[in-house]
Amino acid sequence: MAEVRIAAELRTEFGKGAARKIRRGDKVPAVLYGHGTEPRHLTLPGHELLLALRQANVLIHVKGDGVDEIALPKGVQRDPIRGFVEHVDLLLVKRGEKVTVDIPVTVSGDVIGGGILDQQLVALSVEAEATHIPTGVEVDVDGKDVGFAVHAGEIVLPKGATLVGDPEALVLHVIAAPTAELPEAGEAAEEAAGEAEAAPAEAAE
Repeated sequence: MAEVRIAAELRTEFGKGAARKIRRGDKVPAVLYGHGTEPRHLTLPGHELLLALRQANVLIHVKGDGVDEIALPKGVQRDPIRGFVEHVDLLLVKRGEKVTVDIPVTVSGDVIGGGILDQQLVALSVEAEATHIPTGVEVDVDGKDVGFAVHAGEIVLPKGATLVGDPEALVLHVIAAPTAELPEAGEAAEEAAGEAEAAPAEAAE
């Protein structure tokens, strides 16, 4: 997991008006907290922060105005229409400490035999060293048929990461494709006769 360095400024003005003013300058209000320290209110450059947040579990090195820390984004507020970052909470982390994060589960390959892949979990919770968070895990389903299943505890995690949660949790399985049931000839004839009898009555109303 690469670190992204972002320049930080200490924020001294608060409230909705101050936040709007910050955003008009293409910057984002942020709060850095954790390890029993007093929360520090920061202002971060909007474009650089937006690019950094495109990476899952990105490690952000905020530096400037007496701040020199590494942190994980733990709460991101976005504009519901335009998608701009409006506020971010940053959790202070130390090198060498363990953190719990969700990492994405991706799938490669194609199933066979007319089966359908049903993915139940798109992420796994793992514990890993703060500066060595895995980018994700991949499950190969190439050539797998109906009945194939993978549970959380069966996935090989990157070195240094351990699973958090139920190892029996179903991550994905291959199920049979549903088949449409055609009505039997007798049922079809009865339905047609019923429709024919109903038609004159409807016309008379």
